[in-house]
Amino acid sequence: MGKHILVVDDSASIRQMVEHTLKTAGYEVTVANDGQAALDLCERGRYDCVLTDQNMPRMDGLTLIRKLRGMGAYSRTPILVLTTEASDDMKNQGKAAGATGWMVKPFDPAKLLAVASKVLP
Repeated sequence: MGKHILVVDDSASIRQMVEHTLKTAGYEVTVANDGQAALDLCERGRYDCVLTDQNMPRMDGLTLIRKLRGMGAYSRTPILVLTTEASDDMKNQGKAAGATGWMVKPFDPAKLLAVASKVLP
């Protein structure tokens, strides 16, 4: 069985595109529509990687990253941000929160898979 990735985005179309891209490459994928739903899933299960948007209702991506980094099981798990936010300030905030990587939407499926294979050996 492939690595299990949690995809977190409030946009159904983005979730579907990312899920399709990852599943086609052999990854197991679970989706959540916001940070709070993702946190709930992570408290009950284990994922090899988390791919999250930044701007979402109920809990944004940076808050999710900080909360996951505070959980022992996710202290070293790769967490990637896929967002429309491209400013250096936002990227620095992501790095400070514990993000492993930062990608800007619209995403390139080949680049997404390259990054996934890099953080999930």
